Amino acid sequence: MTDLNYQAKQPVSAALAGPYGHPYHPILVTIPIGTWVTSIVFDIASHIVDDPAFLNRGALWLIGIGLLGALAAATIGFLDLLAIPTDTPAFRTAIWHMSLMLTVTVGFGISFWWRLVGSLDNAVAYGPLTLSIICAAVLTIGGALGGKLAYLYGVRVADEATQATGYTRTSSD
Repeated sequence: MTDLNYQAKQPVSAALAGPYGHPYHPILVTIPIGTWVTSIVFDIASHIVDDPAFLNRGALWLIGIGLLGALAAATIGFLDLLAIPTDTPAFRTAIWHMSLMLTVTVGFGISFWWRLVGSLDNAVAYGPLTLSIICAAVLTIGGALGGKLAYLYGVRVADEATQATGYTRTSSD
């Protein structure tokens, strides 16, 4: 393992970013991903049911919760970015990942505002619905880059020697 690779596996602050082998960023990203995807399901369902207001309001709440979760995930993700050596493919991938995810967050922020100033008593308007779908597509691309950082480059993942301890057989004698 190179020194640069080892550096990217270590937390900048274990208290804030999670201890070695247990980063907080992957845990936190489940909040915006889950709420935003569910909000799109609510958006589509609001065009199917007879009384769509509750789904429209629910989608608004889900987007708002997702925005808060995204801010928390971005803060911790930025700390993880600081551990990646610059001028490396991992760092460039991380910059693209961060840029796309911030774009998605801004997009859902606009969608939230657009809904808030519009009517919540009807089915979700097609403008905010379309924006949310576009944001979800960008979210998928940005998430794939996050997966590349963890699974291909091993950013904030324990080294192979540490991983091997989970595969040592214990004798039952």
